[in-house]
Amino acid sequence: MKCETNQNLTVTGEFRIFIYSVVKVVDILLKNEFGLITERLILRPLEINDLDSVHEYASDIENTKYMIHLPNDSIQQTEHFLKRVVNEWNKDCPSFCEFAVILDGKHIGAVSVSMDESRQIGELGWIINRRYQNNGYATEAAKAVLSFAINELKLRKVVAHCDYRNEPSCCVMKKIGLSLERNDGIRYYKNNDDDIKVFMYSMTIK
Repeated sequence: MKCETNQNLTVTGEFRIFIYSVVKVVDILLKNEFGLITERLILRPLEINDLDSVHEYASDIENTKYMIHLPNDSIQQTEHFLKRVVNEWNKDCPSFCEFAVILDGKHIGAVSVSMDESRQIGELGWIINRRYQNNGYATEAAKAVLSFAINELKLRKVVAHCDYRNEPSCCVMKKIGLSLERNDGIRYYKNNDDDIKVFMYSMTIK
């Protein structure tokens, strides 16, 4: 669509950026039935075109040190994951929903909610590219997906797990309203046989 402007109107750089941002938001929402908007972020379904940005954080050893199935050893592994995500979004009743976290047009991470067979309990998970951490983006995005899980998916309970050493994730869970339910879980990491204690936080929706 071509837009015409009054020749006598002076358009500032800030105004152009604002208009561009509004157009991008509308475009994303029109293309994605499940688009979510927060104060600073846009969340939309993760897609194949996100391959490079996903692989940037999914293959980063430091970024994924508390992730069970990561880091990915090859971009083919990341591509296989994204194909699963896209396939799931295309189902009438997906068993998990993986959202891309978008900041000023740049993909910086992801937040997911996975449902059990009863579709009554869901588990939240998130990852933010470490170059964008410590800015509250994980909390902001997780809160939006939690709301989606409660209001759209109609879940009765939401849980989240984290390595006991992962203080930032514990803080996110508390900030979005989850409470510690168990502190005696165990997990095993890729290429590591050590037993690692896991915390489980949860929220029951009445």
